[in-house]
Amino acid sequence: MSHLQETHHFYHELLELPLVNIETQENPDGSWFKHVYEFDDGTCIAFFRLEGFGEPAPLRTAVSTDLALPLWANHVAIRLDAERASRMSSRLKSAGWPKAMDADHGWCQSRYYVDANGILIGLCVDTPGMPRSENLRLDDDDAAVPTELADSAS
Repeated sequence: MSHLQETHHFYHELLELPLVNIETQENPDGSWFKHVYEFDDGTCIAFFRLEGFGEPAPLRTAVSTDLALPLWANHVAIRLDAERASRMSSRLKSAGWPKAMDADHGWCQSRYYVDANGILIGLCVDTPGMPRSENLRLDDDDAAVPTELADSAS
């Protein structure tokens, strides 16, 4: 199975995300092939196959481990209801896709899997959901602070 076929198998067949767009382009530098999968809320995730753009061999696509970071450092979290998360987990297990880890964040339960690209994907069920902070921005030390405090300190 090719890398793109494994990606399609994971996102379309196992996670049940519709494939909503395919594009190809050839130019003097090389060619690319893109396929796009859509989440329930209309946001999308896209994957490219590049040829002739100076890409390394082997191609390294793991957004955390290929940068010597922990697997969980960069990941995609998919918000799901409990029934759909369970169904997806069952499909992944039946297909022999290993679960990377579970996490109880206090506000959601997550089951994590690594896709064919080495990207950690979290199937997240709200319990009761992520707490939201209003009016945050990053300060010069990359710390999140309420906007009104950051403005008064300037």
